[in-house]
Amino acid sequence: MSTMESLIGLVNRIQRACTVLGDYGEGDSAFSSLWEALPSVAVVGGQSSGKSSVLESIVGRDFLPRGSGIVTRRPLVLQLNKTEDGSQEYAEFLHLPKRKYTDFALVRTEIQDETDRVTGKTKQISPVPIHLSIYSPNVVNLTLVDLPGLTKVAVEGQPETIVQDIESMVRSYVEKPNCIILAISPANQDIATSDAIKLSREVDSSGERTFGVLTKLDLMDKGTNALDVLEGRSYRLQHPWVGIVNRSQADINKNVDMIIARRKEREYFATSPDYGHLASKMGSEYLAKLLSKHLESVIRTRIPGILSLINKTIDELKAEMDYLGRPIAVDAGAQLYTILELCRAFDRIFKEHLDGGIFI
Repeated sequence: MSTMESLIGLVNRIQRACTVLGDYGEGDSAFSSLWEALPSVAVVGGQSSGKSSVLESIVGRDFLPRGSGIVTRRPLVLQLNKTEDGSQEYAEFLHLPKRKYTDFALVRTEIQDETDRVTGKTKQISPVPIHLSIYSPNVVNLTLVDLPGLTKVAVEGQPETIVQDIESMVRSYVEKPNCIILAISPANQDIATSDAIKLSREVDSSGERTFGVLTKLDLMDKGTNALDVLEGRSYRLQHPWVGIVNRSQADINKNVDMIIARRKEREYFATSPDYGHLASKMGSEYLAKLLSKHLESVIRTRIPGILSLINKTIDELKAEMDYLGRPIAVDAGAQLYTILELCRAFDRIFKEHLDGGIFI
């Protein structure tokens, strides 16, 4: 495992520990400053933008709930961990730490069930995240936060405030300076009407933190293409746009394997008269590698600030532990001790690497 992979893993562990302690970047938790200092990639898109398909393509597995209306009703913190070639793929939930899922259909069911446990069998949303870790030789080391799809109207069973509630939740993530925005828009709609681009422009006017993704390139009207967007002429960002070809609904219904779908996507771009010259920088595999590399570089630049907050958090935790007394296995003291040890490990590893000149 490389240096940066180790650091991404430590960031993930601290995120999980903060969540166990009730902090997920909302409210007045004592650890909110630490959570918010950790770089993340937030996935933003309107309903029917192809957001779920992009995530499943990056993972290489069908695992997300599907349906009409608002499907994602809680933030899903998706932590991808690359394993050795030939190793078995599996998934773990933070709320079920002793269970390994090798059947990804059961992962989908658990996401639905865990969502209902917090929101009830309604169409309400909740800011409490679900943490899902996936271990696979077919992924890159990467952490993504899947957020509820932006919508324009409330449907039956939803409060009239749902449109604003969702936007407020999404905004609470993307407005943070350590958040990388993955703005997903369908190519068969005018980019000027994209909910994801509209919101990202409001919180990141320079486009410095935003990666634009165009889905459904194969569904555009015959004789048209999206080159003006992909080549940065109609809407320029600091980072390159990436085009994606999702599986068709027929492929989904037939349970076409995601690895086969990736191959078909590569073939589409390689043989496309419109996009062939961009083929090496298109597709879900390229997008995943691009995001992983960028997340690593952002972690590197945030080292001083993270170290400062970790030292501050250690002092606060020590004071809290003194107040709580000797920890018992299942009480808050034990949880505080766990996050303290993680912070110490993070601090130690950073200092070792800095002393060795690795980040220079």
